[in-house]
Amino acid sequence: MKLKEIAHSRTGDKGNISNISLIVFNEADYKLIEEKVTAARVKEWFKDIVQGEVKRYELPKLGALNFVMDKALGGGVTRSLALDKHGKSLSLALLEMEI
Repeated sequence: MKLKEIAHSRTGDKGNISNISLIVFNEADYKLIEEKVTAARVKEWFKDIVQGEVKRYELPKLGALNFVMDKALGGGVTRSLALDKHGKSLSLALLEMEI
């Protein structure tokens, strides 16, 4: 199954750092994403984009995980030539991950 079947996602950015939240629709699915969606797996998923470290923060009471990805936006908004300088489409890309 793809993550988009059980969760939604939002992104944010600051300089060359992107963060992606992954929030389950149903609280019962939190344990599944906690087990399957690791920082290492997210780094591998975005291996062509993320040049730095990926950290995962767990928010079980919210049914959410937050991933902070360093060196993920091609230098940041003022330096990147990417079409999506803020990385807003990264949340949709994460939701395509099979678990």
